[in-house]
Amino acid sequence: MKLELDEIIISHKQPDFRKKLTKLRFAVVHAVRFSVDSKENKQLRDIVEDIMKRGDAAVVEYTERFDGVKMTPQQFRVPKEELEKAHKQIDLQLLRSLRKAIENVRRYQTEIFIGKFKHPGIKYTAIKRVGICVPGASAPLPSTVIMTAVPAQVAGVEEIAVVSPPRYEGSIHPVILAVCYELGINEVYRIGGAHAIAALARGTKAIRKVYKIVGPGNQWVQMAKREVFGPVDIDSIAGPSEVLIIANDSANPAWISADMLSQVEHDPGSAIVFTDSQRLAENILIEVKKQVEKLNRAKAIIECLKKFSGIAVFEDMDNVIEWANDFASEHLEIQCGDESRKIAEKIENAGAIFIGDYSPVAVGDYWAGPSHTLPTGMTAKFFSALSANDFIKSTSIIEYDKENLAASAEDIIRLAEVEGLDAHAKSIRIRQQG
Repeated sequence: MKLELDEIIISHKQPDFRKKLTKLRFAVVHAVRFSVDSKENKQLRDIVEDIMKRGDAAVVEYTERFDGVKMTPQQFRVPKEELEKAHKQIDLQLLRSLRKAIENVRRYQTEIFIGKFKHPGIKYTAIKRVGICVPGASAPLPSTVIMTAVPAQVAGVEEIAVVSPPRYEGSIHPVILAVCYELGINEVYRIGGAHAIAALARGTKAIRKVYKIVGPGNQWVQMAKREVFGPVDIDSIAGPSEVLIIANDSANPAWISADMLSQVEHDPGSAIVFTDSQRLAENILIEVKKQVEKLNRAKAIIECLKKFSGIAVFEDMDNVIEWANDFASEHLEIQCGDESRKIAEKIENAGAIFIGDYSPVAVGDYWAGPSHTLPTGMTAKFFSALSANDFIKSTSIIEYDKENLAASAEDIIRLAEVEGLDAHAKSIRIRQQG
């Protein structure tokens, strides 16, 4: 194990440094996407098409095939009594922590919500019905319910449907159910994967169609979101998880190692360090080797480190920043002491930026307020973190009176005529003649 992990360090002194960096970058990207001509992509499209043709019967079949759970369409939806029971049985200290997290997220999302601003030229309306994907394969993620549903509620979404795979005794983990109940969400379905996305997007007899689908997930979930985009909206390609850590000699190698391992334990997950210090890189690797041996799923984590992770030593911090912007990571930590904020100002592409030694990704995952549903696989170059603003749509408002139209008529007519659209021009002229 020790020798095989040595290869995750690469240096600008190596002749193939850029090649290795590029390979590392696209290893992360390909961990998210299926290639167009792959058998997985064909299977995904077949699933989506099958759901569209056979509806609930196909959902039943895929749930049994992929999750090992057989149920009828009437059993997809979790009864409200089961949600209430999970809420009553949850540990009270955990419930208090969850409520604090909900409060933090609600406060932050309310503060940044653009829908509260009024302007006569635009109208904001909440999307009426959305679907939320909550992963449940490797671990229950009640935090995802908070980070997706609370922004939607701040925006004024009326109907929220949650889907999550039935991996806990043939149902959804009770902590996820308890959080749904706490938030007043009673439409919860024990289905997951690509077939759940397709069911939300197309609609079946048991599951009504939504207008937008959000949430993290594995390749199948994210590629299914991409496949159904158009008939419904999506947030972004949000998964698998990744972190890029920019660090200099002032950083604590043990802390950086812990932050790396916290991402790769998602399995798959990616953790990359960019530094201008060879000494720091070597000390981080020592800590990684030491810490990984103490983890429950060490073998799987080591594989993720080898496939999707690395420690890259650059000539200087300017090169670090240049490549960091190219990688456009989901999570970007900056642990550079007094230089951290200055470096953060130069970052253009990242889902979320965590500044300073005391801002690990876990603070954002659970507590700070911004949603942890973030763009991955370099899509932070054009996608943004999920927020309350993603759950509203804007409608332009245009209102001219007779005098305003008269003042602009000749200019509008001239523009219409140059495009050869004389009916457009006449729609103005007829009002001038009247």
